[in-house]
Amino acid sequence: LAVQALIAEDVDAVIIDDVAGQGYVGENEEFVRLLDDAITQDGGLGFIFPEGSELRDAFDAALTSMMEDGTLDAINAKWGFGPAEDMDMMLPDLGGETITIAVENAYPPFNYLDEETGDAVGWDYDAIAEICVRINCTPEFIETSWDGMIVAVAGGEFDVAADGITITEERDESGVDFSMPYISIVQRLLVRVDEDRFESVDDFVNNDYIVGVQTATTNYLTAVELVGEDRMVGYDQYPLAVQALIAEDVDAVIIDDVAGQGYVGENEEFVRLLDDAITQDGGLGFIFPEGSELRDAFDAALTSMMEDGTLDAINEAWGFGPAEE
Repeated sequence: LAVQALIAEDVDAVIIDDVAGQGYVGENEEFVRLLDDAITQDGGLGFIFPEGSELRDAFDAALTSMMEDGTLDAINAKWGFGPAEDMDMMLPDLGGETITIAVENAYPPFNYLDEETGDAVGWDYDAIAEICVRINCTPEFIETSWDGMIVAVAGGEFDVAADGITITEERDESGVDFSMPYISIVQRLLVRVDEDRFESVDDFVNNDYIVGVQTATTNYLTAVELVGEDRMVGYDQYPLAVQALIAEDVDAVIIDDVAGQGYVGENEEFVRLLDDAITQDGGLGFIFPEGSELRDAFDAALTSMMEDGTLDAINEAWGFGPAEE
């Protein structure tokens, strides 16, 4: 009706969203046009869901994959408007807010202390630094133990936890919200470099070998399923489990593939990863107190980093592959 009123000269102009305006121009190109001058930049268009709906994360994951593989651009082109907007145009601005980030500093390549300099380094530091550049926040990293990290975040002691945390339904229901997954992972066996008694997970499981694993992790649960607690030795931190492997106190360590690559990089003369994968996990994500607005801000930044290749560059710098689709 508004467009017809414009054509009929009952009004002199119509204020309209650019995308919808392009549609009306397409239908009425002999009568109307859009001025080049923009009035304002809105926050973008989105679907809506009942509060707390699990569908939101599923839609976000699908939309991200459609942006990455070009499908969304193809649909946009079919319906007469341009490619999916650069997410930088819609990133929130936190106004320089300081956010506290829990890290273990014992889980390479995600976060650890450099042996030569003593500085805290890793994928988490680089990725969150970039995220904070994009959403205008100031990161404050706080070292804490893995054992109580998830509970501490759920209780609001930290704004975020970054420790290569596997996304699981049980954790998601424990008072925290996960970010979108920033990488998919598999679990593998870390063994001594000269290991020749077994070369597959089945060979390991079907004998009486002992596995080391960090307690309170998804790797620990996998070990219980594979060999049972009688053939397991638990450690508070992964560096202790890896040192036990090198010292021949255990025969293998179950570890996420990405972290395993980090330990191989630091100890390549002593350990290696078996090619055989144990299981595919649901991906890694940051965690936030339930209901935190930071989650959406981090997701927007991560999406923009996936789209422009920054996340792949950070992954490559720390020795693992591109961001998973």
